[in-house]
Amino acid sequence: MNEVTALTSWTFVNEVPVPQDVQELLVEGEQAVAAYKTFRDSAVFTTKRLIVRDAQGLTGKKVELYSIPYSSINMWSSENAGKILDVNAELQLWTRSGVIKIKVALRISGGDGPVEASSDEQHS
Repeated sequence: MNEVTALTSWTFVNEVPVPQDVQELLVEGEQAVAAYKTFRDSAVFTTKRLIVRDAQGLTGKKVELYSIPYSSINMWSSENAGKILDVNAELQLWTRSGVIKIKVALRISGGDGPVEASSDEQHS
């Protein structure tokens, strides 16, 4: 498959508590499912969307928030060694705004363990 230029990309490092300023953004009926640390930022998967908190500047006091509703994801693909979110896995999300690339630096698993998937699997 040809390389796609990403609109933006993040690398998830490990699971963390949901940041308070992101918790305050949740709408009625929305719940945080999991939060992951990027090198300096955090990404929160909710029941309705992916919220990424991007700290900027030298002090990190300036914060940019990205809200990506699941309904805006047209297609996704994963590249991995047999597990959907495994060491060195990459997930690409195609949205109306462009492609977003997510890299996983450490093993991330859900409550029942990692989700199985074939390498280079694509869905729409």
